[in-house]
Amino acid sequence: MKGLNDILRIAKYEYRSMLRSLPVLLVLGGGIFFYGLLYNYMYSPNVLREVPVAIVDESRTPLSRHYIRLLDATPQVRVQGVVNDRMEARERMKKGEVSGIVFLPDDFEAKVGRGEEAVFISYNTAITFLYYAALKEASTGAMLALNDEVRPGQVVFLDANVVQPVINTRSMEVQGIALYNGNGGYATYLIPAVLMVILFQTMLMVISMRCGMEYEQRMLPLFQVVNGTSSWRTAISIVIGKSVVYVGFYAMFTIFLLGFLPLVFHLPHLASPLLLVQLMIPYLFATAFFGLSCSPFFKDSDAPLLLIAFFSVGLLFLSGISWPLELMPWPWRLLHCLLPAPVGVLAFVKANSMGADITDISREMMLLWGQCAVYFFVACFVYKRVKQAK
Repeated sequence: MKGLNDILRIAKYEYRSMLRSLPVLLVLGGGIFFYGLLYNYMYSPNVLREVPVAIVDESRTPLSRHYIRLLDATPQVRVQGVVNDRMEARERMKKGEVSGIVFLPDDFEAKVGRGEEAVFISYNTAITFLYYAALKEASTGAMLALNDEVRPGQVVFLDANVVQPVINTRSMEVQGIALYNGNGGYATYLIPAVLMVILFQTMLMVISMRCGMEYEQRMLPLFQVVNGTSSWRTAISIVIGKSVVYVGFYAMFTIFLLGFLPLVFHLPHLASPLLLVQLMIPYLFATAFFGLSCSPFFKDSDAPLLLIAFFSVGLLFLSGISWPLELMPWPWRLLHCLLPAPVGVLAFVKANSMGADITDISREMMLLWGQCAVYFFVACFVYKRVKQAK
């Protein structure tokens, strides 16, 4: 009962401290709601079609005009017009008349005729993150189609024994199987992973701010709550009490991010509510214990915020959704297993986007529960050392 009372006092103290801290409330409210809505809004088109582009054709040859027709035939872009120079194209982009520019240099046909690599340059606006992907896919696809057409005419100077292989060889052959993203949408692919990273990063931000504030006060208010107990009991009470508060807050935020937003923005939501609960319990506790384990490094309430936000792309890469986990070098696979975010992201994508059941994500579940056990011990050890130092 003494240990339980200590845990309740720590939880009450942490709860009040979080509600009285404006920076923490801004991270909780702004970080969760603002980032969650912002990312979904920026990627909400999912797949862009008929993006208006302007063409700067300095080549002015039949080949360049044929390339422009091929580009206009793609579903991703629509050629709004051919302009005289880049300055005119930039002005049209500033006015919002076009969202992209394709520049064809004056030596375009000459290089193609000599069998050299022809250069074309594309620019696009960053109003949403999908314009780059649409213009890149369209311009590259049109260039590959043009390459297949002109290749047979460039073999007149080759030996007869190599002409046929050159004609039959394709410049590039892409084969892909859409496992769970049939329409090729970027939001369908990226946002579920980003939502899990938001939970991880914002919780670390909150923990780093709270630990920084406590270190600035020399930890005295915290240890006064459970004064008179042994070091291990104090450490265990602090870790459990703080973690329960963090997980309690983020359980509500999880409903908003993973339950409400997918319905509003039509994201995949194939996992059952029970499976999501089974996944999020170890994920949130592992994140809380990991943050408390790193508390000795959070001696400033502001500096860790920029450092934590810096690793967003790295966490997505380590999850294995952008690059196969099996092809990563072993140090990166080890880091994947040590951090809660990459493991949780991979499990969530499997369950919520691909329809996996609990047996399909058993590896990730065991890793998360293992992280809970390891980081709980480390966090208790850290606070035990801090208690002894006091």
